[in-house]
Amino acid sequence: MAQKPSIPKGTRDFGPAEMAGRNYIFDTIRSVFKKYGFNPLETPAMENLSTLLGKYGDEGDKLLFKVLNSGDAFAKVEPEMLQNSNSLSLKVCEKGLRYDLTVPFARFVVQHQNELTFPFKRYQIQPVWRADRPQKGRYREFYQCDVDVIGSKSLINELELVQIVDEVFAKFGVNVCIKINNRKVLSGLSEIIGHPDKLVDITVAIDKIDKIGLDAVKAELRERGIDEQGINTIEPVLLLQGTSAEKISKMKEILASSETGMKGIAELEELFGLIETAGIRQEVEIDLSLARGLNYYTGAIFEVKAKDFAIGSICGGGRYDDLTGIFGLPNMSGVGISFGADRIYDVLQGLEKFPKDAIESTKILFSNMGDAEVKYSLPVIAKLRAEGINCEIYPDNTKLKKQFDYATKKGIPYFAIVGEEEISEGAVNVKNLETGEQTKLEIAAIAGFLKEN
Repeated sequence: MAQKPSIPKGTRDFGPAEMAGRNYIFDTIRSVFKKYGFNPLETPAMENLSTLLGKYGDEGDKLLFKVLNSGDAFAKVEPEMLQNSNSLSLKVCEKGLRYDLTVPFARFVVQHQNELTFPFKRYQIQPVWRADRPQKGRYREFYQCDVDVIGSKSLINELELVQIVDEVFAKFGVNVCIKINNRKVLSGLSEIIGHPDKLVDITVAIDKIDKIGLDAVKAELRERGIDEQGINTIEPVLLLQGTSAEKISKMKEILASSETGMKGIAELEELFGLIETAGIRQEVEIDLSLARGLNYYTGAIFEVKAKDFAIGSICGGGRYDDLTGIFGLPNMSGVGISFGADRIYDVLQGLEKFPKDAIESTKILFSNMGDAEVKYSLPVIAKLRAEGINCEIYPDNTKLKKQFDYATKKGIPYFAIVGEEEISEGAVNVKNLETGEQTKLEIAAIAGFLKEN
């Protein structure tokens, strides 16, 4: 019995129609990245596992896909290694698939620091892999579209990321809410409740508030060793309502005794002042429950949600003050944001926001009614292609109905009928397959007709 073909859970095939939509997403995002002076970069799918381990926290480490060494990978495993999953992993797996594009970017910056001009602005559009449990909107293999600037602490960089998000989703015709917080505010919060050592525990817990709700977050905080007094201080912060200015004012009172917390508030105040000056069209708000679970964030953190379509975050990022320090280049501050292409695709499809011409491949199909007709059609097709019009000719001389069906199934809007009559008149009969209307055109007029329609 033949094996039934399948692919791993959490991965997807993309047919021609889906690829047309995905390319529209990539091309749109890329065009905005370039407009702000960012240059392209690519890094390998596999990194050394030592590059990846320990950069995403314990939860992130569990989601790394590890690549088993070739040969007898387990031959040199010693019993004590079985007690430590990371040391075991490094012994039997020297490589891993990248979890995101930020850590490989930091590795690249350190490795090539003498060749780069700082601040270094790059964009990267490549797939990443996470050993996650597949579910709606969550995949094991997915593309990220990252944009980062490293080598500058200016909040103008944060503003530009907000402008990029604003412009990308305006081009897509999607209403979003850009949520912003600052990791220093969360650090200040952990200080004033007397648990500065539990910042990671607190952020991991409150980062789940949208998924599990406030009560479950409070239960998790208790499990992580936060006392009731601490939880009572955190709760009103997570529920804070009002304008950005009102939230900032309230947080100044709460965090008055924390130098770190007040620095975070000052950064938020400055950033929102820049955003107001720049005239952002999309909704931007301070969300003090926003934590983003990754350990390397140290300043502003961002998350973007679609307002008219139920799905998780479609874009997120933040500032990291010393990501390159792990690789031997300290004090190199950077900030970046990542667009989740797969979720954006689901949003555009769900809201029917894909432009028709973005997912249309062939504009016109030429009929095949014999050798003489093909010879007549080929120079016409070559001329149309030179004008930037996508054309096909049906390869086989067969019934016209079969050729019409092919065009209809492929979503080709126009069908060019070329028979003896058209050849004798030096013309082509162009049929609109949606309306059924036919127009006989001279060869020189076809390109103009198709461009106008």
